[in-house]
Amino acid sequence: MAAPPSLSPIGDFARKHDPDRYLAALFAPAERREALFALIGFNHELARAREATTTQIAALIRLQWWRDAVAEAAAGQPARRHEVAEPLHAAIRSGALDPSDLTALVDAREAEADPEGIPTREAFGAWLRAGAGGFAVAAGRLLGAPDAALPALQRRGALVGMAGVLRSIPAHSAQGRCLLPQDSLAEAGLNAEGVVAQPAVAEPLRRAMAEEGGAMLARERQVALPRQALAAALPAVLAGRDFRRMAAGRDVPATRGLGDRLAVAWAGFRGTA
Repeated sequence: MAAPPSLSPIGDFARKHDPDRYLAALFAPAERREALFALIGFNHELARAREATTTQIAALIRLQWWRDAVAEAAAGQPARRHEVAEPLHAAIRSGALDPSDLTALVDAREAEADPEGIPTREAFGAWLRAGAGGFAVAAGRLLGAPDAALPALQRRGALVGMAGVLRSIPAHSAQGRCLLPQDSLAEAGLNAEGVVAQPAVAEPLRRAMAEEGGAMLARERQVALPRQALAAALPAVLAGRDFRRMAAGRDVPATRGLGDRLAVAWAGFRGTA
């Protein structure tokens, strides 16, 4: 997707590093869009805390850097010199982003740094609700969604995160990690080490989890959300399409095709996600 001529540096960053959420953000009101791009950039940097390191302590140090950046902005201290930290600081100082929402996102990422992995389905669900679900809550609050809509946004966001984990099994394996819950792996006769070594062995489990996730998302999408929450909810359109692909044993394209982009655009123009 080509960048619009007037796209800001943080908007271009969001487009390059999280095109799914960037596409959804285009349906946000213009006056809210820059803060939403900053939130997307922040979320990407938190994801990189583990992706860019090989040890738990290094990942935690990176997360602490961002925790401190949020706290400093909330306290009115100068912005850190960083392509994401500066627009994030501006969004916090303007009141567009809630520092407690951002700190919760940092906390959620600590689970990814744990070399022991995610032990149970319950822990996996809690991590998804706190991380990808927490992103949806922060985005919804930024967009002015009423508090009553935030739990539904969090559930949809968690399912967006689940779809992301499932489609990223090969990428995570290349990084030497597996984010699937260990009890689900054991029930399938697998373990994290085996999936890291040969990600294709997780395909039957991925299909089963994708089918389950798709059914859960279909139920969630029957719950109407207010118009203000639209840009926060639109990534679920892509998650639903990805669940269907993976449940059928098909790969998710590395780059979004016309069909995916049109599905988001149609949902955005209709005002339903």
